[in-house]
Amino acid sequence: MASHRRPKQPSRTRVTVLTTAAAAAVALSSQAANAAPSEKPNKDEVKSKVDKLYEEAEQATEKYNGAKEKQEKLQKEISTIQDNVARGQEELNDLRDGLGSMASAQYRSGGIDPSLQLFLSADPDSYLDKASTLNQLSGQQVEALKKIQEKQRTLSQQRAEATEKLKDLSATRTELGKKKKEVQGKLSSAQRLLNTLTAAEKAAIAAEEQRATRASERQALSANPSSSSSSSSSSSASPSTATPAAPSSGRAGAAFGAAQGKIGTPYVYGATGPSSFDCSGLTSWAYAQAGVGIPRTSQAQANYGTRIYSASQLQVGDLVFFFNDLHHVGLYAGNGQVLHAPRTGTNVRYESMNTIGGPFMFGVRV
Repeated sequence: MASHRRPKQPSRTRVTVLTTAAAAAVALSSQAANAAPSEKPNKDEVKSKVDKLYEEAEQATEKYNGAKEKQEKLQKEISTIQDNVARGQEELNDLRDGLGSMASAQYRSGGIDPSLQLFLSADPDSYLDKASTLNQLSGQQVEALKKIQEKQRTLSQQRAEATEKLKDLSATRTELGKKKKEVQGKLSSAQRLLNTLTAAEKAAIAAEEQRATRASERQALSANPSSSSSSSSSSSASPSTATPAAPSSGRAGAAFGAAQGKIGTPYVYGATGPSSFDCSGLTSWAYAQAGVGIPRTSQAQANYGTRIYSASQLQVGDLVFFFNDLHHVGLYAGNGQVLHAPRTGTNVRYESMNTIGGPFMFGVRV
C-alpha cells in the first residue's frame, strides 16, 4: 500500500539561512552592478595617475643616468689603470733584465754573489731589508734592486685598485639594470592606463596640452622677441609690453639657442641628443653646444654654478630645477616659462613653470 506520509518540511532554521543567503547574493549582485560603471577611472583621473607615474619614471631616470655615468667613469679609470699596469710590468721586466745583465757580467768576471743569485729567483723585498745583503752588493746593484722593489709595490697597489674598481663596476651595472627595469615598469603602467581611454579622451588630453604649450610659447617669445622657434604657433605670437629677457651670459644665450633648435624633438629616457633627450640630457647637450661641459644628471647640474633662489632674478638660459629631489631641470625662457624635455610621450617644448607638476626649487647660473 502506498504511503500517505506527508513530505518532510524544511526546518525554520534552514529556511532562514537560505533566505538570508539569497538576499545577500542579490545584494552583492546589485552592488557589483552599481559599482561596475565606476571601476573605470575617468579621463582626469587617468591623466593624474599617468602624470604621477611619469614623475616617478623621471626620478628613476635620473638615478639611471647617474649609475650609467658612474659606469662609464669606472670603465675609463679601469682602462687607464690597466694600461699603467701593463707599462709598469714592461718597465719591471726591463729592470730585471738589467740586473740579470749585471749578474752575468759578475759571473764572467769571477763568480756571482750568492745573495744576488738567490734574489734573481725570488722577491727582493726580504733582501733589501737586510743590511748584510746590501753590504754584499755593489752600489749599482743596490740601486737596481730599489727600483725593482718600488716598481713592484706600485704595480701591486695599481692591481689592488683595479680589483676594487672592478667590484664597484659590477655593483654599478647591477644598479643600472634595476633602475632600467624600474623606469620601464613605470612607463608600462602608464601606457596600460592610457590604453583604458577612448580615442576621444586621448584627443582631448592632447588638445589640452597643445593649448598650454602654445600659451607658454607666446609668453616665452614675448620675452625673447628675437628668438626663433620651430613651432607653428610662433608666427601668431601676440605682442607684449614685457621687457625682453636677456641671457645671463653669452654661453647661456648660446645654450638656450641650441635648445630652441630642438623644439619638437621627442623625450626618451637616458637620451642625450641630438635626436632625442631626457630633461638633463637636453640641458647638458645645450651647454655643450656653447662649449661648456656641465654634469650629466640634474642633481649634479644643481651644484655646478651660482644658485638663484628668486624666480624674479632668473635670466634666459639659467638652469631651473624642480621637485624636492631636483629630479627635473630645464632652461629658463623668460616670463615664467621654461624650455625643457618634459617626460615620455612629449617633445621638447616651452611650458609654464607653474604647470611642471613640482615646486620650483632654484636656478643655477652657469
